[in-house]
Amino acid sequence: MRFLPYLLVCFVVLPFTQTKANAQVIKQNIPYAKPGHERQVLDIYAPEKAKDLPVVFWIHGGGWQTGDKSDIQIKPKVFMEKGFVFVSTNYRLLPHVDMETIIRDIAKSIRWVNDHIGEYGGDPNRILVIGHSAGAQLAALVCIDERYLKAEGLNLSIIKGCVPVDGDTFDIPAIIETAETRRRVHGLPQAKFGHREKFGNTPARHIDFSAVTHVAKNKNIPPFFILHVADHPDTTAQAQRLGNTLKGAGIANTVFGARETTHSKVNADIGLPNDPASKALFDFVANSLKN
Repeated sequence: MRFLPYLLVCFVVLPFTQTKANAQVIKQNIPYAKPGHERQVLDIYAPEKAKDLPVVFWIHGGGWQTGDKSDIQIKPKVFMEKGFVFVSTNYRLLPHVDMETIIRDIAKSIRWVNDHIGEYGGDPNRILVIGHSAGAQLAALVCIDERYLKAEGLNLSIIKGCVPVDGDTFDIPAIIETAETRRRVHGLPQAKFGHREKFGNTPARHIDFSAVTHVAKNKNIPPFFILHVADHPDTTAQAQRLGNTLKGAGIANTVFGARETTHSKVNADIGLPNDPASKALFDFVANSLKN
């Protein structure tokens, strides 16, 4: 049985595969764009007989250059047990496309979910967007800068909560200055393809791709749970920067510093029963869905 998913991926020629385990339905590699690139696909994890359940929309990390929608650890299982449909999306990657194209891929994927998730038992008007690392920047931006969803005929009101996990690029000019100063004072060469280059290599682009730039009142920006590693100075500073900016606009948010963990572990531990960050996250999720 342990090899069944592999066999299905290899031999089934449908655009997705379907398996059942523990009363769960999994559909993989569903295209969200037509005509689409091979990375413009998503996976859906739904409890069997799901109906009108809230939806978690997951965005993987990987520096906008690597990563995959399969990088989900125990999240689908945990969220399904709590009564959610779980969606994990892929998107095109640097350097094959630019940053704006990546963000628009995320918006297109959300559009597909809004159009079709009802077929899989999800509620298209109750979406929680969660992303780790690079995915945290993408999650925060698409939940704050309404232009991307608006281009897909949507608005921010369908997003009921946003959970960026240990991101360091909510204020891109700040992280560029921090990273380059650190290298300069230590006599180290600057990165050949760092944040400066990834986000377009012009100050205007760096500002425009920063979530903090677009925070404003009366935009239907959802509440935020900003999870970060407490011992990491860069993600801590960026989390506080985003939280303070949201607070200044009257937008509910919680900044939670997870202790005795790492950038990878804080993500992998989401859903573990004794994980303090997970408990706080699920409290936030429950409160967000009440509104």
